[in-house]
Amino acid sequence: MAVAKLVCVLLLAILGISMVATQVMAKDTQHHLDSGNYGPGSLKSSQCPSQCTRRCSKTQYHKPCMFFCQKCCAKCLCVPPGYYGNKNVCPCYNNWKTKRGGPKCP
Repeated sequence: MAVAKLVCVLLLAILGISMVATQVMAKDTQHHLDSGNYGPGSLKSSQCPSQCTRRCSKTQYHKPCMFFCQKCCAKCLCVPPGYYGNKNVCPCYNNWKTKRGGPKCP
């Protein structure tokens, strides 16, 4: 009976620790997005080439991606994280559209 109680307490402790660890990791990820080179005005114009190189590094259309990314970065002073998507982090980058209504920024 005592062994069963000990096992139960250990399982609850492990469950509690894993829940706390998950919350800490989630906050750390959000802090990284908030404090990283993401979001409106988070970059200086001198940082645009390196951020666009990162953003466009996996596309087969490297030249147009770099051209439009740098144009968007100069206006918005932000480049979303990753190689594709995540534009919600940078509303200006996300909302700038072409004359036809398509996305201007890669």
